[in-house]
Amino acid sequence: MECHHPPFATVVLDKGIDKPLDYRAPMPVKVGMRVLVPIRQSLRNGTVIALKENSPIINVQPIREILAEESFIAPDLLQLAEWIARYYCTPLSKVLKMFLPSAVRNKKKGKEQLFVSCHLSVQKIANICSGLRHKHPAQARILSVLIKQPRGMFLSELLELAKTSQSPITTLAKQKIIDIKKLQTYRSPLENFEFFPTKPKVLSEEQKRVLSRIQFHTFQTHLIYGITGSGKTEIYLQAMQIARTKKLGVIVLVPEIALTTQTIERIQSRFNEKLGVLHHRLSDGERFDMWHNIRKGEISIVIGARSAIFCPVQNLGLIIVDEEQEASYKQSEKQPCYHARDIAIMRGKIANATVILGSATPSLESYKNAQSGKYLLSTLTKRAQNAHPPHVTIVDMKKEYLKSTGFTLFSDALIQGIKKRISLGEQTILFLNRRGYHTAQICNQCGESIKCSHCSISLTFHKKHNHLICHLCSSIVTPPPNICPYCKKSTTLLYKGVGTEQVERTLHALFSSIRTLRMDGDTTRHKGSHDLLFKQFRSGKADVLIGTQMIAKGLHFPAVTLVGILNADSALNLPDFRASEQLFQLLTQVSGRSGRGDLKGEVVIQTCLKEHTLFHYASKENYPAFFHEEIKTRKLFHFPPFTRLAKLTFIGEDEKRTFMIAQSFHRTLLKLLPNIFQPYPPIPSGYAKIKNHFRFKLLIKGENPLLLSHLIKKILNTFVLPQHIRLLIDIDPLSTFL
Repeated sequence: MECHHPPFATVVLDKGIDKPLDYRAPMPVKVGMRVLVPIRQSLRNGTVIALKENSPIINVQPIREILAEESFIAPDLLQLAEWIARYYCTPLSKVLKMFLPSAVRNKKKGKEQLFVSCHLSVQKIANICSGLRHKHPAQARILSVLIKQPRGMFLSELLELAKTSQSPITTLAKQKIIDIKKLQTYRSPLENFEFFPTKPKVLSEEQKRVLSRIQFHTFQTHLIYGITGSGKTEIYLQAMQIARTKKLGVIVLVPEIALTTQTIERIQSRFNEKLGVLHHRLSDGERFDMWHNIRKGEISIVIGARSAIFCPVQNLGLIIVDEEQEASYKQSEKQPCYHARDIAIMRGKIANATVILGSATPSLESYKNAQSGKYLLSTLTKRAQNAHPPHVTIVDMKKEYLKSTGFTLFSDALIQGIKKRISLGEQTILFLNRRGYHTAQICNQCGESIKCSHCSISLTFHKKHNHLICHLCSSIVTPPPNICPYCKKSTTLLYKGVGTEQVERTLHALFSSIRTLRMDGDTTRHKGSHDLLFKQFRSGKADVLIGTQMIAKGLHFPAVTLVGILNADSALNLPDFRASEQLFQLLTQVSGRSGRGDLKGEVVIQTCLKEHTLFHYASKENYPAFFHEEIKTRKLFHFPPFTRLAKLTFIGEDEKRTFMIAQSFHRTLLKLLPNIFQPYPPIPSGYAKIKNHFRFKLLIKGENPLLLSHLIKKILNTFVLPQHIRLLIDIDPLSTFL
């Protein structure tokens, strides 16, 4: 009996038309299949999202071809994609692109290499080899190499070992002495990864209690709140071990590429299996091979940055989101403006998997969810392996400026601390969240700073290259001007502000023999640069590591006993409701890099706001006290987690026209949105211009983001945006300033 299949399929095209289209299915198709369909005298790729018995369309065009089976999107991932499209108010076609890397969508082929092996027995090959030594020495060399590896080797390796060309190999193949065949090779960033096997550590009573609460084959979101160095990673590893014994797939998310290598090292040393790695620094070939190996079930543990949450892990049972509070989990500059932590929870719900969120400084939203019982809260209050929390000193920089009769980069306490560590052979980390040498060039006469001609920010001075550069669009002014472009006065331009490059130079001026490494956006541009710098520092090739926020979290350097935090209060100047929360998280995370081994640690926080309660809570690593104070302010001004936000950003090259469209859209919202939502008038974004495009933001407060997304989508069906103006919709934005 022939199996019935619905005659029509609803297809979402990869590009061109956002609206789903109906097609006739002349062959059996399934939901999630990739197909080739006709549209406007051309053929386009698309994804089947539904099957149906009838279509209201007359003369429905047929599907022309089913594309490669391996690009099939599994039903659970399609369900997740549809939820993302609804929640983040984004066309499904854009969402589906995140589930299929461009290399997979564009039918890129796997890498093939020629493989050479013996066609005859080793004894026969040896006899032939001895007969060829005088007449054909190159052929003899090839056979003598292959005798040692009769199962074969790649042609490139054989050519190198035999020191010959390909011609004698082709001759031997024609004589059927050896075989040459094509093999698909696996491109992996872990190809030459070195590690030492380790065994599970003995857990403390606190860690045992936390691990015992983690159950599998059931959806549950756990929030593990543990002070820095309390052993959260060991709990992750042992939870993963349980998941793997149950044949469950695992996804581990980390906030920064910088943390990926350390995480891989820890996991690979514990699990004797192939690991998957996904982040934006992979080549197309590596991403293609990695994705296919994951889809085929050959890889069951995947580590990566936020996009790894979309990978097709088979039989998913555990998702770990380390440092769940990190802003880098949020995509903000293109739609969908998703948060990987929230996607992880929804994916866990769909897959009936366990989700673990871990942090020493949880986001206020997550901690409140845990307190209300939505998440299961587990707390770790002690450092692992009996390590002691670092001693924290808060230095009043106003007094230091008086002592030195002017600006000084380092307090006496920090200078003495660095000197002591150098003499003891210990290491120091210095944190400053500004790169470059000076943060601005300012006219002493008119007070204006030299700004980027394409963006609304001041240019940063980089001494090494003697130029001013924009950190938004990378435009360069070289050499720096000596006449103010605004008031046309000369000899009035001064450099202001401090960056990591100046910190490094000043250290070398203070300590002639000091060895330093600097880790910021300038020193980590190339693939593998993060790994190289970390390996150098861990192996003791530097006394001091200077860096921006990429060194702030998750890193483990046992020899670091001093952390210095410079210009700690600068982040409080941002007019953003999350400014205090993000600074507290940053201070706590950076402080946690000190004293993680057997040696006692010390932290020096330099600030001009010594009496601010935030520094007091951060120095004691007292997150609950900070949470209770901060949550009162949020409640008073009705900000998340007591409400939800949406940020609509209008982007266009014509400033006045863009603002007019934003105002017009605001008036439409006032008419059509129900009273449960409160739209605020449009104002310039924190960065009012980026790459010659002006930006105006419009905030909406409300309780129901899914309903708001639905209503915005409905309004956009009738409100026609001009072609030259783009609308970026950000549901649950992390920043109200930018």
